[in-house]
Amino acid sequence: MLQAVYEGSLSDQEAEYQEHETTRDYLWNTAGTAVWGMVFPVLSIVATQLAGAEGAGMFAMAFVTGTLLMIAAGYGVRTHQVSDLDEDASFASYQVNRWLTGIAAFVIGLLYCTLRDYDAAMMAISLGVYVYKVVDGVADVYEGRLQQADKLYLAGISQTIRSGLAIVSFSLLLLVTRDLGVASIAMAVVTVASLVLVTIPLALLETERSAPIRLNEVTALFRQCLPLAAALLLFNLIESMPKFVMEGTLAYENQLYFNALYFPAQAILLTVGFLYKPQLVRLTSIWSNPRRRRRFDLIVVAMLTVVVGISVVAGLFMAWLGIPLMSFLYGLDFERFRLLAYLMVAAGGVTAAIDFLYAIVCVLRRAGDVMKLYLICFAASVVAPLILVNLLGLTGAVASYLGVMTLLLFLLLIEYVKIRRAITRERNPFLSRR
Repeated sequence: MLQAVYEGSLSDQEAEYQEHETTRDYLWNTAGTAVWGMVFPVLSIVATQLAGAEGAGMFAMAFVTGTLLMIAAGYGVRTHQVSDLDEDASFASYQVNRWLTGIAAFVIGLLYCTLRDYDAAMMAISLGVYVYKVVDGVADVYEGRLQQADKLYLAGISQTIRSGLAIVSFSLLLLVTRDLGVASIAMAVVTVASLVLVTIPLALLETERSAPIRLNEVTALFRQCLPLAAALLLFNLIESMPKFVMEGTLAYENQLYFNALYFPAQAILLTVGFLYKPQLVRLTSIWSNPRRRRRFDLIVVAMLTVVVGISVVAGLFMAWLGIPLMSFLYGLDFERFRLLAYLMVAAGGVTAAIDFLYAIVCVLRRAGDVMKLYLICFAASVVAPLILVNLLGLTGAVASYLGVMTLLLFLLLIEYVKIRRAITRERNPFLSRR
């Protein structure tokens, strides 16, 4: 990086690290995803211990909204980018697209805070978290470039550093100041620094120089990825709707309870992601060869079976050690939420299956076909929590979440089978005549 500064160019420097390091790819991608996935659970525990359940609930609500902003900033481009094997769009165009979506997402966050009329404390927490999550969304395009160049382990290193710094900076500042707003802003500052000093240089130094920016490519990315972006945003809105309903109905401490119960479910989602996301480029290659599509179908079935197995293991762990461990870590009584914990584990397995199936649909370039399913479930996610949260409180929030996710998985499975049959008929017109 210093040599690049001396010579005035990042992209003209020679790469220092090898590509196609499969073991290292898995190890660092797993580390990066694991640390990234630990940020919210660890900081929730820290916030609960140092600022109380109500303050931790406020932080949790800011993180929920921030995650939606991260999804908006990402615009569903990552899967499209890493499966763009022929580089139909230049990396420069991908960057411009991502910076535009990142800026738009942050502006939306500011408007949301204004509309909610947050007080100074909640505003400071929210803005710090929003910066952190939007930077996460922007960094994803650079880490996607490293994956595209078959250097996924470098993307994992970048993600590990950024997420680790977020945990350390937030925890230290909260320990010293006992102020969630100050801790959140500190987290935002170190995250921006990691983007500028680590993530961007790695992507520019360790990949081939990009072709120039082309406006038509930037606009094409907006157009092509709109179905992906809309589906991802709708999916996360569906996931988050019980929390938004709770914010207007229940005390903030319920946000903490809901998210703490969700963390084991998130572990299922992340574990499944560890297994399939590094293989997206390979899955795209398998799909591109019509003779290997039966193997592709077997991989899909095998992965869904693995999701069931992981969910069962997670449920057994929660029944044995999970709930007592949560009570110890948070300093709160989670034994009274044992049934809700089991329901949330089931929801985690369902969500992981949805995440995998959606990625497969993206590989097939048929994301637009599932948009109607997300719209149906979005409508259900608005109605169900409004009724159940008001009737049953936190229990209603968990039940509505599981119910809507199960509906979405059922519809997605049906749609995936229809897509595969349609593709088979297109390849074999004789079948459609029959």
